Amino acid sequence: MRLWSRELWRIAWLATIGVCLGWLLGSAGLGLAAGLAVCLFYHLRQLRVLFQWLTLNPHNEPPAAGGMWGDLLDRLYRYQKSQRITQGRLRSTLARIQESSEAMRDSVVMLDRHGDLEWWNSAATDMLGLQTAHDRGQHITNLLRDPRFISYFNARDYSEPLTLTSPIDERSILQYQITLYGDDERLVMARDITRLHRLEQMRRDFVANVSHELRTPLTVLSGYLETYGDLAEQLPPRLGRGIEQMQDQTQRMQNLVNDLLLLSRLEIDQGGQDHQALSVEQLLNSVCQDALALSHRKHVVRVAIESDAQLIGSEQEIRSAISNLAFNAVRYTPEGSQIILRWAPMEDGSGCIEVEDDGEGIDPVHLPRLTERFYRVDKGRSTATGGTGLGLAIVKHILLRHDAQLQVESHPGEGSLFRCTFPATRLAATS
Repeated sequence: MRLWSRELWRIAWLATIGVCLGWLLGSAGLGLAAGLAVCLFYHLRQLRVLFQWLTLNPHNEPPAAGGMWGDLLDRLYRYQKSQRITQGRLRSTLARIQESSEAMRDSVVMLDRHGDLEWWNSAATDMLGLQTAHDRGQHITNLLRDPRFISYFNARDYSEPLTLTSPIDERSILQYQITLYGDDERLVMARDITRLHRLEQMRRDFVANVSHELRTPLTVLSGYLETYGDLAEQLPPRLGRGIEQMQDQTQRMQNLVNDLLLLSRLEIDQGGQDHQALSVEQLLNSVCQDALALSHRKHVVRVAIESDAQLIGSEQEIRSAISNLAFNAVRYTPEGSQIILRWAPMEDGSGCIEVEDDGEGIDPVHLPRLTERFYRVDKGRSTATGGTGLGLAIVKHILLRHDAQLQVESHPGEGSLFRCTFPATRLAATS
């Protein structure tokens, strides 16, 4: 404020002196104009000095000046100096980030808000075939032209990674993950999961082959045990009980093998060939009757239809998924419990099939792992009910094949709700 006051006083003095001189010469207005012109000339000269300094030698110390202009030049110089220090720190940080990215085995590609390539590490050059001399500034979909990647990139839903073959080596399998940051910019990361993919394929083949090989001896064993079981009345009681236990365990092994084979088929087969419009009401009524038969009518099982839309999908697979949920509700709830099979619309146009019970419920700590293979909340009770531990894993894979999601809501003592949500694209109006 003091500098401004001095500057105003200076202008006032120049104007006063100009008026006085002009009055002595017979023209006070001309004297005022002359005084203001001197002031304007001074400020224009200082402005020219500032302009030359900023355009010609901005890194040098500012030229000497007094008053308000000297303070302004000093402030600009200090601001430039602080900005240079900040820029140096940012360049150093960016250099460290680039060095660390260069040390990564995974590909890292930075895209601008338009999807054009800005920077990538050396792993991206080896893994994706990007060339610095030609590809900088190119749109990512001009270089990664797989239709699945283009759809994944444009969908802007990057919650799940995308697995594809390498664009330069069909023997390599890459997993892409895109992250949005900054001003709608994107960071694309790609990892080579060829080894993991091969191990997973070996696991699937092993499970499928072993399950298939076990099927024949179990069928033979079950047949002979059934024959001996017909003669149980003629055998000693101890031997009869042994045959009965062997029949139960053989049946359990057959159920396990069947579930493993079904799970292997769901993982390998893409499906879609038998998809058609299904009457959800008929399907749920059929599952309801099967659940009542399994329960020996010791549970209350009913169907609630709140939508007349049909569901597009595989009748066999969807029936298997809902049956697994309904049978679990029968097995793991006490007698007299109520089980509801519900088909209802959602606010966003999608539809959901719900299996709700008022049983003992499940501790929320178990919910994230329910769909894992062989995961059991209560191992002792699951064994006693004859479950294989694969039912919810089968449900999960069937729903994934139908673009659906499984949601579980449960608390101890409050029952459980299993919701299968199907997108609007899977619904069809009743003809």
